[in-house]
Amino acid sequence: MTDTDEMMDKRKEDFMMKWTNIAKMALLAGAAGVVLAAAGCGGDQAASSAAEGGKKVVKVAHTAHYFPYDFVDDNNKSDGLEVAVMKEVAKKLPQYEFQYVLTSDDDLLIGVESGKYDIGTKGIWKTPAREKKYIFPKNNIAASVIGVTIRSEDANTIKNLDDFAKAGKKLVPIAPQNAQYQVVTDYNAAHPDHPIALEASENFQVADAYSWVLEGRYDGYFSIELAYQKNVTAKDAPYGQFKDKLTYFRYKALPTYTLVNKKETKLAEEVNQALGELKKEGKIAELEKKYFGEELDLLLDKQ
Repeated sequence: MTDTDEMMDKRKEDFMMKWTNIAKMALLAGAAGVVLAAAGCGGDQAASSAAEGGKKVVKVAHTAHYFPYDFVDDNNKSDGLEVAVMKEVAKKLPQYEFQYVLTSDDDLLIGVESGKYDIGTKGIWKTPAREKKYIFPKNNIAASVIGVTIRSEDANTIKNLDDFAKAGKKLVPIAPQNAQYQVVTDYNAAHPDHPIALEASENFQVADAYSWVLEGRYDGYFSIELAYQKNVTAKDAPYGQFKDKLTYFRYKALPTYTLVNKKETKLAEEVNQALGELKKEGKIAELEKKYFGEELDLLLDKQ
């Protein structure tokens, strides 16, 4: 294990220890609308349309528990890769005062759509349904690695999604509204000679998915790599008992985006330009290494 791996494992362990308290905080924040100031300080603060000095306030909503994309640190400050990128964006847009709002997943999505928040960030993928509700800047803010959890006994013959598909393996059903459903649909369109059988299903418990794979009812569970690490391989993982029986292979990285309220077209253009500049300057790559130990955008470029 490298020093970077040890550092990332330690950060993950520390985060898991405080997860329960942070989750409770997120629920309270969603109800109370707690605003974390642009400097990252926690505490109640009334949001206004203009800050002192006439600057327009931009309210950026984020969740508390999606480590290492978006979370709050031990000092109750907004942290995470996407939060850090947004703070760099704020430096490039001094005409605004960015305020960071800790909230729940549902409140973030509903709040950005309604205009309660100007921007939302939580490791979001672009989908046709979401594009009808929000503005997605052209430039992504980060990326998310996705792949398939399979039985360890299949690891020698199933090393990638092509192997999985050609072997006629079955995926755990995916809810049609889930962005992963579209990913598999796109794969099948590009590989008509060996499509993956895709079943639609409503949401179910993660424990069911892992159990179904182990039982042989299905052969793979399509999920985000971070979810597999958190659920199976991390210290004190809730399904750590499956660690020796399951393994995971990467499929690809998908870009993640900020959501911008539909009416904020000018802001969206400015955020997009700032993100493009940060990417060219290498700042986003620097932050990806800090929070993930690797450059996620390089995985996108290889697709």
